Amino acid sequence: MRALDDRERRDWLRLARTEHVGPVTFASLIARFGSAGAALAELPRLAARGGGKNFILPPVADSAREIEALAKLGGRLIAACEPDFPQGLAALEPPPPMIAVLGNGHLLKRDMVAIVGARNASALARKFAFVMAQELAAANLAIASGMARGIDAAAHECALGTGTVAVLAGGVDVVYPPENQKLYDAIREQGAIISEMRLGEQPQARHFPRRNRLISGLARGLVVVEAAERSGSLITAQYALEQGREIFAVPGSPLDPRARGANRLIREGATLTESAEDVLALLGPILGEEFRDPEGAGPNIQPDAAALEAEADRVRRAVEEALGPAPVHADELIRLTGAPASAVLTGCWSWNWPGVAAGTREIWCPGPETRVSEQNHAFYKQPMV
Repeated sequence: MRALDDRERRDWLRLARTEHVGPVTFASLIARFGSAGAALAELPRLAARGGGKNFILPPVADSAREIEALAKLGGRLIAACEPDFPQGLAALEPPPPMIAVLGNGHLLKRDMVAIVGARNASALARKFAFVMAQELAAANLAIASGMARGIDAAAHECALGTGTVAVLAGGVDVVYPPENQKLYDAIREQGAIISEMRLGEQPQARHFPRRNRLISGLARGLVVVEAAERSGSLITAQYALEQGREIFAVPGSPLDPRARGANRLIREGATLTESAEDVLALLGPILGEEFRDPEGAGPNIQPDAAALEAEADRVRRAVEEALGPAPVHADELIRLTGAPASAVLTGCWSWNWPGVAAGTREIWCPGPETRVSEQNHAFYKQPMV
């Protein structure tokens, strides 16, 4: 861990903002070339060599302007190699290259529990999330969530006075949904707001998996309160599972579609949760300790750049082969390719395939003809016209 100087920070930001450079590619480039500056110098050669990636570097001045604009808002950028980077995010494989932070950055050093759930949550579920956040805060835990309406908003509101972190799908200066403007202002003043996205970026469907990955990554455990099947909360739970985080689910009526996702998590092994005591009983022994590697991950060693790139290419080819004109559910796509969910989902936000679309609000597979709906988490190839 080391602090970046001004030039290194600009280089890191410019590389992170380069088109078709996601977290996996960023980690591979740093491992191969040793620094962001050296990687930037080599990208034109790599693009000319081929391999399906056309790296488009942003102008040098853009990085300086973004850093300056964020500073004027009272925020800053923290790189994954720096001491102030959240420990939970640094433990991810790969970590987000940089995050923008507004508000009280010291909260990022606190132990956290994430609380997520339905946007159209019932009154009882919102009350449960509020009480859960209140009791966890009393145990000196900060609350992380995504500032969506419903469960997220209830959890944030309760934890304003004790510590809450909002992870946004757009830039840290963009309020989404707009109805949460007062909540955003309160979190900015009393809590912390973070994002991977560039300043001013409006949230799009492809951004939500990145946000969800950070929500679970920040926390020691994830509590799911009311989540429908194929909801964004279940994607967050999938990330939490891969990251080695504890997953807690609040049971609900089998007659309520909003409870089916959480009930399924319980059937699949999540901890049935009726109060904060259930969460604290499981997390208590690990609070304050280093984040452990996911089961079977082995020691945290410097990744081999060639191996990382080869694996990313393998997953890309497998996903492309699995797609066809008929929609393929995200879970089925992960099963067919034999790749971790994080590799498939993170790849989908950095690959650029014309004519590939995603039928969901929460999962995105890029391309100029992308269509988005809220019906299902399904990818498909779309005929070009």
